[in-house]
Amino acid sequence: MSRADRPKRRTLAPYGFLAPFFVPFVLFTLLPVGYAFWQSLHRTARTGGTFGRTHSVFSGLDQYADVVREPYFADSVLRVGLFALVQIPVMLLFALVLALLLDSAVARLKRFFRLVYFVPYGIPGVVAALMWASLYDPRLSPITALLDSAGIRADLLGPRLMLWSIGNVVTWTYTGYNMLILYSALQALPADIEEAARVDGANGWTTALRIKVPLIRPALVLTGVFSIIGSLQLFTEPQVFRSISTSVTSTYTPNLAAYSLTAGDDYGGAAALSVLLATVTFALSFAFLRLTTRRQG
Repeated sequence: MSRADRPKRRTLAPYGFLAPFFVPFVLFTLLPVGYAFWQSLHRTARTGGTFGRTHSVFSGLDQYADVVREPYFADSVLRVGLFALVQIPVMLLFALVLALLLDSAVARLKRFFRLVYFVPYGIPGVVAALMWASLYDPRLSPITALLDSAGIRADLLGPRLMLWSIGNVVTWTYTGYNMLILYSALQALPADIEEAARVDGANGWTTALRIKVPLIRPALVLTGVFSIIGSLQLFTEPQVFRSISTSVTSTYTPNLAAYSLTAGDDYGGAAALSVLLATVTFALSFAFLRLTTRRQG
């Protein structure tokens, strides 16, 4: 190899390392979003009466306007917004506490509890939702019986509590996943930091809250972004509960509404709703990153 070819190889080397990420990202994210955007600009028209031939016609941004004007759009977006506003802080707080407990010097059986906390994430979402649905059923639920014995009447499958029943399932499923990310960040911290804090007289909680938590802020931001994206894509749990309770409608979440539109052969409307949801997800994730980065700076 000539010396002239070496700088060229060095220039191309980073792209080779990035290819395992960018190739699937382009194939399974950018291309589907681009196709959905193209499809959202077209609607299906029929010529020749009820049994005539169907063809695609350009409609511009009309489908977006139709989706935004639908009452279910604002309701579903506000519902998942409220869900994220409550569920994400609760889940990440649980994950952080568990990670700090596992990372503490007094913790025992760390491998066992790490596995126990992570197991719910390994259970398929449909199975987890069905399991919790049986626990919410007033005819079978020990939870409802316990609440009744305490004088608390709670319909966990009713319209008032359904959103938080779904939130409980999501929290139970993903707390262990986020805990593992935070625990890995804690394990990467230098051991002498904790030793220096102990020498200075800091107790365990002071070391955790004043030293460890600020140092793993990037991991907290990462779990926050993942949680925002996951909340806006909420689908599996509402879809399962929809078959059990009338409290979940076909437009309960934006993803569920898009799925219902495809079931009605309105692929253009479903594509427009999907693109809007992707745009909102990107905007909120970017705003969260900018906000946390500015505070960190």
